Amino acid sequence: MARIAELTYYPVKGCAGVTVSEAELTPTGLAYDRRYVITDEAGELRWLWGDPQLALITPELGPDDAWLVLRAPGYGELRVDADPAAAPVELPGRRYGAVDQGEAAAAWVSDVIGAPSRLLRVPPQQDGGPVAANNNRLHIVSRATLGLLNRRLAERDDPVPALPMNRFRPNLVVDGWDDPHTEDRARRLTVAGMELTHAGATVRCAITMVDQHTGRRAGPEPLRTLATYRKVGGGIVFGAYFAIGRTGKLSVGDEVSVAEWRTPEPV
Repeated sequence: MARIAELTYYPVKGCAGVTVSEAELTPTGLAYDRRYVITDEAGELRWLWGDPQLALITPELGPDDAWLVLRAPGYGELRVDADPAAAPVELPGRRYGAVDQGEAAAAWVSDVIGAPSRLLRVPPQQDGGPVAANNNRLHIVSRATLGLLNRRLAERDDPVPALPMNRFRPNLVVDGWDDPHTEDRARRLTVAGMELTHAGATVRCAITMVDQHTGRRAGPEPLRTLATYRKVGGGIVFGAYFAIGRTGKLSVGDEVSVAEWRTPEPV
C-alpha cells in the first residue's frame, strides 16, 4: 500500500523547503507554496543554478501567512510582516503584481546572495499566477523512483554517493510503490478522498545539480546518469506534476491509490 511519506512546501521560490506532517491542498497546490520570490535589480526571478546560495535560506511562515522569517548561516534572521494594504509592483513580462517587502528585506537577501536583490510577496488572491511559479500543480516523486537513480549512480564505473530527495524539490513524496516512475504512468491518483490528475512529466534542469545542504553547484550528476535512461523528446524527466481536482487536507501516512493508468511516453 502506497502512502504519503513527505509533504514539503517552498514559501520562497528557490529557497529551502518546509517539511510538515499535514498541509492544506488548495486549487493551486499546497497552501503558501512559492508565496514569496526573490528578484534581481531588473525584476527577473532569481533561480537556484544562477544563485545557489538561495538553498541556504531557510524560511518560516507565521499562521495564515501573517509574517515570514528568513534565516541563513552567518546572516542571522530577517522578519517581514504581511501588509495587506501594500501596493503591488509589476514584474517584467508578468501580468500579476507582487508586493515589495521593503529596504531592510532587500538588504538582507542582497547580503546572502551577494548581489542586489528584492524580496516580493505574491498576494493571496494571485496564487498560481506566473509569479508563484507552481502553475497550479503538485509536484510528486516516489521513493522507488529515487531508489532506481541511486542504484544506477552506485553502479557507475565512477560510483556516486546516493542523492537525497531534496535535490528534486518535490511537494509530495510517495512510499510503497514497487515500480519506479509509477507517478509517470498514473493518469489519476486519489489521496485522502481527493483526486489528482497527471499534468505532465517534470523536465529537469541544472537546478538538480545544486547541493541543497551546501548551497553550491555540484554535478554533473544527476543529469549525466538520468540522460542514459530518462530522456523523453529533448528533455530529461524525473517525477511528475498533478493538477488538483478537489481540495482538502493532506497528511503524512495518507494512502495514495492509482485510480486510472495512462500510457507514458517511451523512455
